[in-house]
Amino acid sequence: MSKIGVVSLGCAKNLVDTEIVLGYLTTAGHEIVSDPELAEVIIVNTCGFINDAKEESINAILQMASMKEQGVCQSLIVMGCLSQRYRDELWEEIPEIDGLVGTNELDLIAQIIEQVSEGRRVQRHRDKSFDYNHVHTRLFTTGTHFAYLKVAEGCNHRCAFCVIPLIRGKFRSRTPEVILSEARALVEKGVREIAVIAQDTTAYGRDLGTNLVELLKELAQLEPSDPSKQKPWIRLLYTYPTSINEELLDLIHDTPNLVKYVDLPLQHVSGRVLRRMKRPGDYNSTTKLIETIRDKIPGVVIRSSFIVGFPGETEEDFQELLDFLQTTRLNHVGIFKYSQEENSTAYDLDAQVPENIKERRYQEAMSLQQQISYELNQQLVGQELEVLLEFSSEESDLVLIGRHQGQAPDVDGVVYVGRGDLQLGQVVKVRITEAHPYDLVGEVVDYESA
Repeated sequence: MSKIGVVSLGCAKNLVDTEIVLGYLTTAGHEIVSDPELAEVIIVNTCGFINDAKEESINAILQMASMKEQGVCQSLIVMGCLSQRYRDELWEEIPEIDGLVGTNELDLIAQIIEQVSEGRRVQRHRDKSFDYNHVHTRLFTTGTHFAYLKVAEGCNHRCAFCVIPLIRGKFRSRTPEVILSEARALVEKGVREIAVIAQDTTAYGRDLGTNLVELLKELAQLEPSDPSKQKPWIRLLYTYPTSINEELLDLIHDTPNLVKYVDLPLQHVSGRVLRRMKRPGDYNSTTKLIETIRDKIPGVVIRSSFIVGFPGETEEDFQELLDFLQTTRLNHVGIFKYSQEENSTAYDLDAQVPENIKERRYQEAMSLQQQISYELNQQLVGQELEVLLEFSSEESDLVLIGRHQGQAPDVDGVVYVGRGDLQLGQVVKVRITEAHPYDLVGEVVDYESA
């Protein structure tokens, strides 16, 4: 059996794939090591969504290939979205790759490692999608207190800038039975927060004759067998604007352990740009949607993401986006520069925006949102918030890092608190004493038993 090191890149949905692969490997008897320099086999799970992600993935592959050439490890295996999208190019141009699979062959990794150990160079490909409709053994990389729960794979939307449907295939939901079985196991493991994810989470169940609201109702009712433990927070990520309805908002409002947090990737607000993106809505409809969410869920935290520099975006369109940010004052915003992706509808659109203009718009939008986020965080000073403690600070043994319910993992800020006699995985009540554009500082005023 081999010592395996894994580099996982990209989104949370890709991370779940990594955890499934790690589960297969541990079941097969392999040892997982956190330091690639201690590994005999290195696996790179790649992202192939946009140029920056592709470059990061290529750089990681080349770095691991260099370690192999130096004798640090014996074998290099590449998997994930980049290898699904550019299988032949990677195979031909990076001969240091010993094993190559895409997104449909997760269950073949252990077999490939065995073949590679025999001195073979192995590429595996099958057209049939990987079957997520099982409770796969996962080796969690997010600690014992938090986990992602993937409820579907693929996407049926045809956004002009996106190639995910080409990489991941059509939208397909996991059955409620399988999802709930996996969720129950997470609750029994002591997971304190479950983040429900898919490419479009609000589309869940349409292909099965059910819907997301029914699933969330059942997830929210799950309780640990230990009566002293609390129900986990349930966080909903990756929702679609036209699928946000009153039934869903009412459920979030009425259900205590459904986090009052809406993740709503909007991409733009100019109706003209959205039509070219093959996305719904315009400035007025999007503003009304934000108002509806806030009316239905008082105190809700809203996160969104936007693309600047999409082909044909004018200064007027961009100023409309800035005005929307200033008017709606969303809590968390991600800004991305448009990436011209092969095989996407937008690839051949006219009026491509020069890179220097994309960069200037990106910096301007980020600067505005940073100021908005800082002002909103300042309003939290003096408030007491429940915080889930997740990590020890790398800078000081006296500091722990956590998140309150308005902070999603990896993409939003964090809360810094003094360690005291606290334990990771606890939910503590923290009085916020200091605010920054993204992060908060606080002092613990009460906490549950470990």
